[in-house]
Amino acid sequence: MPNLLDIRRRLRSVKNTQQITKAMKMVSAAKLKRAQERVVTARPFANKMTQVLSRLASRTDEDFHHPLLDQREDNKYLLVLITADKGLCGAFNTNLIKAAQAFINSNPGKQIELLAVGRKGRDFFRRRHLPVVGEYIGLTGKGRVEFGEALQVARDIINRFEKDESLDKVFVIFNEFRSVLQQRVVLAQLLPVARETESDANQSKP
Repeated sequence: MPNLLDIRRRLRSVKNTQQITKAMKMVSAAKLKRAQERVVTARPFANKMTQVLSRLASRTDEDFHHPLLDQREDNKYLLVLITADKGLCGAFNTNLIKAAQAFINSNPGKQIELLAVGRKGRDFFRRRHLPVVGEYIGLTGKGRVEFGEALQVARDIINRFEKDESLDKVFVIFNEFRSVLQQRVVLAQLLPVARETESDANQSKP
């Protein structure tokens, strides 16, 4: 049986571990708060930019042509799936992968290729032999995505759409941050730029 000295050493060890984990918790809380502030601050600009692009697309003349606006056929899709690089984050990755799988199943007969941002989505669909034409690993695992990194992904998507005339549409699946405990899976069409509908215009009016 452990003697009194062993028990005291174990108590000190537990207290030291508690202090370390408390410090780690405080650091994590500070990082989460900064990340949350960046998301909330950037969201209005992103929403307004999407609205402006859709409105411009809807007001162009029929004779005006641009590779990012022209409607194509409906045979080949590029799916941009944004997941995390690591696990241990609840249903974060699972919900995204389920949404991507549901999108694929709901479009039988379509040729679908995957551009993976994040290791989890890439590994899942690579094991299921879905064509992964591009991947960006390490962006989502470091806590912050720099503008230059996001620009690189955006340019890659645009170049693929402009050069491959057989590529008809580009979709993206991502998690929209609501709160620490709640995220909403979003499926949106990136290209060609969706035109603003009458209901969208009415919703945007003050």
